[in-house]
Amino acid sequence: MTDDMMTLRTLLEKSSDADLLREMIGFTAERLMELEVQGLTGAEHGERTPERVNHRNGYRDRVWETRAGTVELKIPKLRKGSYFPGFLEPRRMAEKALAAVIQEAYVQGISTRSVDHLVQAMGMSGISKSQVSRLCAELDDKVGAFLDRPLEGDWPYLWLDATYIKVRQAGRIVSVAVIIAVAVNTQGRREVLGMAIGASEAATFWTEFLRSLTRRGLRGVKLVISDDHKGLKAAAARILNATWQRCRVHFMRNLLAHAGRQGRRVVSAFVATAFVQENAEAAKAQWRQVADQLRPKAGKLAALMDQAEEDVLAYMTFPKEHRVKLHSTNPLERLNGEIKRRTNVVGIFPNEAAITRLVGAILLEQNDEWAVQRARYMTLETIAPMSDDTLVTLPPTVA
Repeated sequence: MTDDMMTLRTLLEKSSDADLLREMIGFTAERLMELEVQGLTGAEHGERTPERVNHRNGYRDRVWETRAGTVELKIPKLRKGSYFPGFLEPRRMAEKALAAVIQEAYVQGISTRSVDHLVQAMGMSGISKSQVSRLCAELDDKVGAFLDRPLEGDWPYLWLDATYIKVRQAGRIVSVAVIIAVAVNTQGRREVLGMAIGASEAATFWTEFLRSLTRRGLRGVKLVISDDHKGLKAAAARILNATWQRCRVHFMRNLLAHAGRQGRRVVSAFVATAFVQENAEAAKAQWRQVADQLRPKAGKLAALMDQAEEDVLAYMTFPKEHRVKLHSTNPLERLNGEIKRRTNVVGIFPNEAAITRLVGAILLEQNDEWAVQRARYMTLETIAPMSDDTLVTLPPTVA
């Protein structure tokens, strides 16, 4: 004990105020380790005694990050078994927490340089870009399990949309399509079903994506809602045997682009009268009436309406309570906007795996938020009859 007090007094005399606290932490840690190892071996360092049950076997270096700075430790090793200082156990949890913070910062769209500043603000000595990438790679298992999970039950409504992200490929910077699928099941719950990355939104790409969903268990799809993609329309009919709904919002933008600045308000008001009808027959009759009224002076607008009638009004054949959520891809717009906001921070992704990691984590985060919402996206009473499962569609009582 006297030797320890002399060592501590010497330390206080030689150390500056800036290094004093760090040196004291290191000194205390070394003494704690010596006491713990002494209890495990049954003897002090170098002592010969019959009570000894184990021997020391050198040291291993360990850097300990504290709020006072970096402390370099030499952790004793044992010939039999292993030793890890008890006072460092909390740091294991701190390391997990730090990794979680860095992962969350990355998912939230913070750059690696900003992450480094964040780590330093937490009292650490900083972190390199390679360390950030290594920590973020831990997300891959969670994202992969989420995107490849089995799909159970029926999914009457399926929304599909794509956004474009820049990535490096073979030394060039190209834009790739990131397709996202969201659906509602017969419990009225909304979930993210999956995502895929491709060079373009060609028919073969849509076909393979929909097949991958069916292999995971997607079934019972009645309506597919998306923007105007001919390849998707054909794939939905062939793979899912489902009706296709063309996004009403996107169609109106395309239609009004040909109406001229002065005629847009009038045309929009005329076409909107078809959307407020009670049923599909009335909506189609009103649609054709508006097209006929426009035909003498705006033949191109009338032709566009003729071509799009079935696709734009497809949602009118479904329950009235669902129509407000079925006529467009708006349920996906907010999610796409959040993806754009976070991916814009990265700018150009190094590879497609990095896109999957970040976008997949965003989708997982959004899916969790939907899962804990108390209110269903569609009420159980109105969505249950959409199931192909006879056990679900049976009436509550049988006469």
